[in-house]
Amino acid sequence: METKDLKNKGAFMDKIDHFVINEIPVPEITPDQVLIRVEYVGICGSDVHYFHDGRCGTFVVGEEPFMLGHECAGTIVEVGSEVKNLVAGDRVCVEPGITCGKCEHCKSGEYNLCPDVKFLATPPIQGCNERYLAFPAELCYKLPDNMSTRVGALIEPLSTCMYSARLSEVTVGDTVVILGAGCIGLLIMMCCKARGASKVIICDLENIRLEKAKELGADYTINSREADVLAEVERLTNGRGADIVIEAAGNKITIAQTPFLVRQGGLILLVGMSAEEEITYNFGQIMAKEARIKSQFRFVNTFPTAIAAVESGLIPLEKIVTHEFSFNDIQKAYETCIYDKSNVVKALVKID
Repeated sequence: METKDLKNKGAFMDKIDHFVINEIPVPEITPDQVLIRVEYVGICGSDVHYFHDGRCGTFVVGEEPFMLGHECAGTIVEVGSEVKNLVAGDRVCVEPGITCGKCEHCKSGEYNLCPDVKFLATPPIQGCNERYLAFPAELCYKLPDNMSTRVGALIEPLSTCMYSARLSEVTVGDTVVILGAGCIGLLIMMCCKARGASKVIICDLENIRLEKAKELGADYTINSREADVLAEVERLTNGRGADIVIEAAGNKITIAQTPFLVRQGGLILLVGMSAEEEITYNFGQIMAKEARIKSQFRFVNTFPTAIAAVESGLIPLEKIVTHEFSFNDIQKAYETCIYDKSNVVKALVKID
């Protein structure tokens, strides 16, 4: 099909809590880019924050109509003249951050910290909730034959969680507490189990998420609405505390719990990004325990590992999905993630 015959459309938030779907031009590719017919886009917690709160951490949505979405996969329909490793018809997922490649962070391998990164759906960069996306070929990863584009759209959040497991230094025999059993918390749990954690305790307010955690391999679950998390973790660890505590909810309450849950000399990893910039935190507990705190920002060099883990069957990624919506129902999709979030683990939008 000639690209001039293609028709594009995109979903934009024109104000808080509201989408409009507009016809837009099909983007023209540069020699190093490919044109992707996007088939699935995941809804991330950051997308929901932008849609409902107008911000996520220090990132704020501006006045112009803004396109969300950064977790996507689809089929290539055109390749640039300099592209050698991909062809039309290849199914790919997209690593959504375009870095400068020149700064000290890029050169040292910490490209997730590039100050000039252009990351899909991080203001002011528009996202990928559209039918056709032009993107650098070097950031598009070919999907194996046994992986659908539906699953491919989940590689980006899995990559985040692969990086979480790496940063947490989890290894054989560790006890891990994960606060938050949404998509990210559950994927982190699976990555920690894959790395040999012997006991994973996962906490959440919603039973449906905790049931999903049990299905996917959690050793213990705690409903934070019904039980005292600190007392339960103390009981399950015989008073020792967790080797590793991972905060994956992005909530000021769960962030504040972390120093009380970690053992002497243990490690805390902060993954969830709160909508609030300042949070009260008990550093006295940290200093008395000589505990370490790490924070995480996105991911580094994890896409190939994530794809391989799913291809081999090590990570049953598709089991995360609980909801799928058509593109025309994207307003309903986001409203469901906000107002029925107790029943949502992971939602996808099918770009039809």
